[in-house]
Amino acid sequence: MKLFIDTADVQQVKEAWSWGIIDGVTTNPSHVAKTGRPAAAVFRDICAAADGPVSLETIGLTAPEIVAEGRELAKYHRNVVVKVPIIKEGLKAVKILAAEGIKTNVTVTFSPVQALLAAKCGATYISPFVGRLDAHAHNGMDLVRQIKTIYDNYGFKTEIIVAAVRHPVHVLEAALAGAHIATMNFDVLQQLYLHPLTDIVIAQFLKDWKSVPKE
Repeated sequence: MKLFIDTADVQQVKEAWSWGIIDGVTTNPSHVAKTGRPAAAVFRDICAAADGPVSLETIGLTAPEIVAEGRELAKYHRNVVVKVPIIKEGLKAVKILAAEGIKTNVTVTFSPVQALLAAKCGATYISPFVGRLDAHAHNGMDLVRQIKTIYDNYGFKTEIIVAAVRHPVHVLEAALAGAHIATMNFDVLQQLYLHPLTDIVIAQFLKDWKSVPKE
């Protein structure tokens, strides 16, 4: 399973990329707003720091607006993936962009039927928001499993990006469900490395090593 970092903080992208485990980046308007920088500068810097798919989001609500934005975003770098909301106008735009060879990531997905429509329109990626569903008393990973079954049933090529990941268990469940990708913030990404027993055993090894006779 591929791992993406979900951020617009360029320093976080650079640091995570140095770990050797990251395959791509996702952003959204809220992330970009937090940087306090012009979006164009943020987009250029992220594309320069990451050698993999970089999802940049459109904000238009009509198909012509989304298509126009998508074409402009695609000019930033060959790795750009255009994020499109899963609304009727968004899916119309996905169909057009896909025909032009522009990769798309259909986002804010909350139902398997929405995901089915996105795949039929030629979406490169679908992003189910598992953490947000969990926060509203639904099991977000059930959605991922349902999408995976539908895509497998019909041979859709659209890849599943498990989004709104809140903790390492979401990453584990995504991998067990056969999702293609999980995208998460920097803190969750760091948590994947951590286990208290690992720290205990390393400390024990280092303590015992001190008792080994010197030559």
